[in-house]
Amino acid sequence: MLIGELSRQTGVSERLLRYYERTELIHAERRANGYREYDDQTVETVRRVRALLAVGLPTRIIRQVLPCTHDAATLHPCPGVLTSLRDQLDVLDRRAAELETARHLLRQTIAATEATAGQDPTPGARTPSPH
Repeated sequence: MLIGELSRQTGVSERLLRYYERTELIHAERRANGYREYDDQTVETVRRVRALLAVGLPTRIIRQVLPCTHDAATLHPCPGVLTSLRDQLDVLDRRAAELETARHLLRQTIAATEATAGQDPTPGARTPSPH
């Protein structure tokens, strides 16, 4: 199938499919006219890539994990895969902790700002007299 058909079947843009090919997540044969030709299995491969991206895996890990996929959520125990997945989980855990800290600080800033609402924000400024 051509790239347009693959895009229609998967809901993934042609541009993104070309990126997947450049990053070796999917493969295409080239016709004599230079058009990309994908086999029917590529539809399922693209769906697996999308599922793996959705769980937060970067393409470099997906490239390693993809040959070990059985379906969108199941992996065969390939060498090194569990280590890569655990490492990525650690990265996500650290990001989650950083986000929680940022949320806490933002809440404090909002609360402090609300507490001073109605006060003149310029230190030392005088309120003009009504006369």
